[in-house]
Amino acid sequence: MKKAVFLYNPQSGLGRIEHKCDEIVATFAQYDYATEPLKIDFTSNPFVGRETIDLMVVAGGDGTVNFVLNRMKEMDLNIPIGVIPAGTANDFARALGMVKDPVEAARQIATGQIEQIDCGRVNELYFVNIFSFGLFTTTSQRTSDEKKHRWGKLAYIAEGLKELRRMHRIPLSIKADGQTFNLDTLIALIFNGETAGGFRLARRSSFRDGYLECILLEKRNALHSCWSMIRYLLGGNPKAIHHLHVREIEISSSIQELTDVDGQKGAEFPLSIRCLKGALRIQCPIEPKDNK
Repeated sequence: MKKAVFLYNPQSGLGRIEHKCDEIVATFAQYDYATEPLKIDFTSNPFVGRETIDLMVVAGGDGTVNFVLNRMKEMDLNIPIGVIPAGTANDFARALGMVKDPVEAARQIATGQIEQIDCGRVNELYFVNIFSFGLFTTTSQRTSDEKKHRWGKLAYIAEGLKELRRMHRIPLSIKADGQTFNLDTLIALIFNGETAGGFRLARRSSFRDGYLECILLEKRNALHSCWSMIRYLLGGNPKAIHHLHVREIEISSSIQELTDVDGQKGAEFPLSIRCLKGALRIQCPIEPKDNK
């Protein structure tokens, strides 16, 4: 019998995941997994003493998956990971084709297959979905769990509107796959995944291509910059939006801007960002399904 750990965040998804714990463990047992349920403790490494398990199943949002990825890499392990979406946006799980129902998602994992998925690394931190800085990008960090549980995605929007008061220019020196240039920006989004907060912003990004997609909003006057971002969200290609499709990128700045990795506190400048092709083993659905 294969050994698995079901690591869940009881605060994710309005706390519903904890009530499904027994049913999820029973589902994995049907497919020859002896599964240990384990509440997440963000002060300890869940892989300590569990270095030989066959599968780590994570229930939570992108931040929980990020925590697990970084703890695993700290121990130089490469254990397959399965993701049960239980957060607010679940961008990574959605891109993998995981359904919202946790028991059915467990079945998808148990009957799935291991795929080699790209992940990003910024300095010494790993990320599965997005690294970012600038306007709106630390919204997830600033939004309390209570508001996320009560309002869902609306909590992010409400908190994001407050950040308009903190809009400011970020001077950057950039070296991307050998190309060097300077740019004053308001927002920098560096995707390994496809969406942020449930919104599709990366048009060409893939977990399987060995590249990161970078979106940089150039700082012009406030009205022009905001209108450019709106046009981009509506499918346009304004000149104030700079696109890069790169394997690696180096970024420095004369200011120390707050950054974000998958909704968690990010790295400090200067930044060295890489796409690590196939560096993460994910137990994916054999046939990705629509989110139900």
